[in-house]
Amino acid sequence: MRVIFMGTPDFAVPCLEQLILNGYPVVAVYTRPDKTAGRGSSLVLSPVKKAALSRQLPVVQPVSLKATEAAAQMNDYQPDIIVVAAYGQILPQPVLDIPRYRCLNLHASLLPKYRGASPVAAAIRAGDEFTGISIMVMEQGVDTGPVLAREPILILPRDTTGSLTTKLSAVAAGLLGDILPRWQRGEITPEPQDDAAATYCKPITKAVGKLDWRLPALDLWRWVRAFQPWPGCFTRWQGKRLEIIEAVPLPGEAKLEPGRVVALTPAGEGTVFGIHSGDGILGVLKIQIEGKRAMPAAEFLRGQRQLIGTILPSD
Repeated sequence: MRVIFMGTPDFAVPCLEQLILNGYPVVAVYTRPDKTAGRGSSLVLSPVKKAALSRQLPVVQPVSLKATEAAAQMNDYQPDIIVVAAYGQILPQPVLDIPRYRCLNLHASLLPKYRGASPVAAAIRAGDEFTGISIMVMEQGVDTGPVLAREPILILPRDTTGSLTTKLSAVAAGLLGDILPRWQRGEITPEPQDDAAATYCKPITKAVGKLDWRLPALDLWRWVRAFQPWPGCFTRWQGKRLEIIEAVPLPGEAKLEPGRVVALTPAGEGTVFGIHSGDGILGVLKIQIEGKRAMPAAEFLRGQRQLIGTILPSD
């Protein structure tokens, strides 16, 4: 079964490696165009491109798949199936129509929950106990296609979007290895999604990381985990961005104004200071002020004692 693989970030790499390990002929790897970064505007290759080049696989990086030539080029590879994992572009119908075993997408949620661009962060923000991987047959709608398989995993209290995505990428690779031969043999009947139960999540922007201390500490804790490592959750202090990298929700006995920074003695859950919220205290474990390295809260406080008693802004 000749395979075209389409993916861009680290999440997709284990799936590509699984295809190679299982002996599928990967005839081409599609990934997003290289980006420029740094002062010298040097080109940055996607993780999938690096993995493909290291295995001497053909790499294709179209700016868009909508052009007629893009579908024609893809058709020239004569793929029997197209496997997609976080590619970053919508596949137009002429591309979806190419392979006889269809285009399969690995999505990081238990569909129809969290269709869209940021399902891992959405599950953490919502306080879900489980998330997982779904493999679906692709249609023109956003993550609307019938599902071949789902595999759930537990969301742990310390999981961030970064750590959970890494776990999910391994689950996706394993599930792909199990499903592909069964799909080829005709042993799986796709299950239509229940559109009435569908939820959607939008792309994440930098602005969503701004913390509103009027929210409950439990919500703020989930936000900190959901937006780690990017874009990070932050507040402002002395005109600088103050990023909360790791935190824990704590009960707050005294009713102080949201945003008030207080010392915690004895240290609750290993924290030495916390920030009052609309309900409870967000205990800070790891923090980074603009222009400095990230550090444990205790180390930060030794050099910034004046932070205690400050009221951090909520808007």
